[in-house]
Amino acid sequence: MKNNFEAYLFDLNGTIIDDMQFHARAWYYILTEDLGANITFEQTILQMYGKNEELLERVFGKGHFSKEIMVEIAFKKENKYQEAFKPHLKLIDGLGDFLEKAHQKGIKMAIGSAAIPFNIDFVLDNLNIRKYFPVIVSANDVEFSKPNPETFTKGADLLDVDYSKCLVFEDAPKGIEAALNAGMQSICMTTLHPKKDFSGYHNIVQFISDYTDLELI
Repeated sequence: MKNNFEAYLFDLNGTIIDDMQFHARAWYYILTEDLGANITFEQTILQMYGKNEELLERVFGKGHFSKEIMVEIAFKKENKYQEAFKPHLKLIDGLGDFLEKAHQKGIKMAIGSAAIPFNIDFVLDNLNIRKYFPVIVSANDVEFSKPNPETFTKGADLLDVDYSKCLVFEDAPKGIEAALNAGMQSICMTTLHPKKDFSGYHNIVQFISDYTDLELI
């Protein structure tokens, strides 16, 4: 494969750290125990894309909660997630070396995530990898969530790299779709979703479970 990518755009959860099961369990507890939703754990996983407020609106309907209440619910969920996951917080295998190699090669890198800054800071600062990501696009920085391409196109614009020269690292079908909508190729992580969940997306250049044997592209 030709080495023609000038920038790597990374989703965060499930792509840099393998934490999506912890997010799912935190959401499932909040939705069912605190809020009384009639939803299964598997259905919860399928709703885990986009902003926290959008997830709540998909489950309960628009207007069920005020914006202020949704913010409170989201922070309660994130605190529950961080408390449970922090003892397990580490980079996905091989990613530390991969980031350093990319950095040494002059490949630009950015975070493009639907997470709020509270969670992005939790990861970047505790794992000391902020130096690799001069550009961060969070849920607070976009109007439209994935699968809208805004998260990735904004990251590319801030890095000043043509969209076709950006490679996206994602673990969710909606994220892969966002990359496709941005005109970007992608590497697909199978940390939460199996390969079959990504059928129909023609912008995936490789499936990986970790970064151990991944070469710079």
